[in-house]
Amino acid sequence: MKKVNRYHQGELLKDINSPEDLKNLKRDQLSQLSSEIRQYIIDIVSEKGGHFGASLGVVELSIAIHYVFNTPYDQLVWDVGHQAYVHKILTGRKNQFPTNRIKGGLSGFPKRSESVYDTFGVGHASTSISAALGMAIANKDGKGKNKQHIAVIGDGSMTAGLAFEGLNHAGAEKTDLIVILNDNCMSIDPAVGALKEYLTDISTSKTYNKAKNKIWKILGRISRFGPSAQSVAKKVESAVKSTLLGESNYFESLNFRYFGPIDGHNCKHLVNVLNDLKNIPGPKILHCITKKGKGYSPAEKGNSTTWHAPGVFNKNTGEAIKKDEDKKPPKYQDVFGETIIELAKKNKNIVGITPAMLTGSSLNKMMKEMPDRTFDVGIAEQHAVTFSAGLATQGKMPFCNIYSSFMQRAYDQVIHDVALQNLNVVFCLDRGGLVGADGATHHGAYDIAYFRCIPNMIVSAPMNESELRNLMYTAQLPNQGPFSIRYPRGNGVLTEWRTPLEEINIGTGRKISDGENIAVLSIGHPGNFVQEAQKQFKKEGLSIAHYDMRFVKPLDADLLHTVFKKFTNIITIEDGCILGGFGSAILEFMSNNNYNSRVIRLGIPDEFIHHGTQNELHIECNYDTKALVNTVHKILEKSLVSQIG
Repeated sequence: MKKVNRYHQGELLKDINSPEDLKNLKRDQLSQLSSEIRQYIIDIVSEKGGHFGASLGVVELSIAIHYVFNTPYDQLVWDVGHQAYVHKILTGRKNQFPTNRIKGGLSGFPKRSESVYDTFGVGHASTSISAALGMAIANKDGKGKNKQHIAVIGDGSMTAGLAFEGLNHAGAEKTDLIVILNDNCMSIDPAVGALKEYLTDISTSKTYNKAKNKIWKILGRISRFGPSAQSVAKKVESAVKSTLLGESNYFESLNFRYFGPIDGHNCKHLVNVLNDLKNIPGPKILHCITKKGKGYSPAEKGNSTTWHAPGVFNKNTGEAIKKDEDKKPPKYQDVFGETIIELAKKNKNIVGITPAMLTGSSLNKMMKEMPDRTFDVGIAEQHAVTFSAGLATQGKMPFCNIYSSFMQRAYDQVIHDVALQNLNVVFCLDRGGLVGADGATHHGAYDIAYFRCIPNMIVSAPMNESELRNLMYTAQLPNQGPFSIRYPRGNGVLTEWRTPLEEINIGTGRKISDGENIAVLSIGHPGNFVQEAQKQFKKEGLSIAHYDMRFVKPLDADLLHTVFKKFTNIITIEDGCILGGFGSAILEFMSNNNYNSRVIRLGIPDEFIHHGTQNELHIECNYDTKALVNTVHKILEKSLVSQIG
């Protein structure tokens, strides 16, 4: 039976099922619709969780875009997609919105397979300009007559090199393209860098804002006064902007016509401005000032980072609703955050680096205590890696903390700038493995495979918090070279985790439990799935050996020789892709040393895994505790049949 959406949709919203329905409203009604959508999002996200502040910040902007443009014929590309909830609600997914980020439900990000209105799949920052430009150029051949191409990008995403590359190319092509800069001075943490300061100068200049309003009145009437008036208006605009903003406007130096800044929460004015921009040829950038969490008092007054994705909360008070999981052992990221401070107090050369994930990586703890030794470089993973390499050449000990899926964006720099030069840089890869509700764009599935093929690179993963601390301690010892430590999103397993720091010999595993029937080799957190399965094995009288390898590169050859000489059946388990991953490394060892044991690999299959809870996805990918138990049973059954035969 079809579930009924129990959330109140409001007088206007209840009849909006597409942008065509939206266009039936009068402009004076758009403010009321904004309030209704905002409340709808508050009602649902407060109970279900999700990306909150960013979506509330673009309610009016999303409505104005779909009101003015002919989507999906006109191509709209969102950057990252944290702010695309309103877009989804307006484009036929309103009644499904309560399933957002739930397994089998809507994706938390724009997704091409989900809707024709989602023109480009996103999840990583700074892609919108390049994608929209590609669409615009592809449609210049006549099939896209009068088709508009709009990229919506935040000020945080604008700091990445890819955004500049897109702007630089678009300016040279002189293609019709509208870039909407959604400026709220935030990515997840507060935006940083010179560009942020430049945008702040523009948005807070009273003289410039007063002058640009006069300029806008001229430009808004260009279609009524013909080409000569348009030429005059352009000269006036350029002269005033040069006088008030300096010799050159950053965007106009890239051949973009710059408009703004304007209030991103004035829906009626946004509609007027966007209608005008449709008639101006060439690349244009509209600078909108918005506020994350707009319209919800606790989010407006509170910490914007907290309200990025606050989890479940009381919508009346804004107070977080604690779950049982909040009483579990600490998150791996917090163990990292505490341990790096502990290490840095003893080693003056340690510095922390992150690309706009200060809170998510828990480096905010170090920033608070050691601000001169902690660097948030903005959304710029490539720069973060090469910056770390530069620090290392001068004797510093950089801990470069990047989410596993975002590290992919800096792969060349890892190889060319760190590994090739054998520099002492520690890569702490947070969110290794399946991350849950953020889905395919955020799963850290590939880092084991793509790091273990790099010469000089040490590849490791801790089974618990104590092992994480020891790997961090080991990595900062002299002359270790490039060193990666990957750990998952979420909680560890130890309540008493602040254990004494101990050196681990590079490339050594450890025997957790002895056994006779089958050997299970684990890497990282899934070793705890093995420990849980051992309870079932002991009840059944099965003797299953468990080895925590700790290192994928270098492998513990002595330990593996012992295992392969003793066991004919071996299972590997990892929270990473099976192809080229930890299990593949074990198969390579077996082949290179002429062993012929049967090896079964458990891990992430060769496909993109969609969203759900971490536990749901572990089950789906068949490497949870139950899957391991079933695998052991199948091996033993086959062995028994073979013996009888």
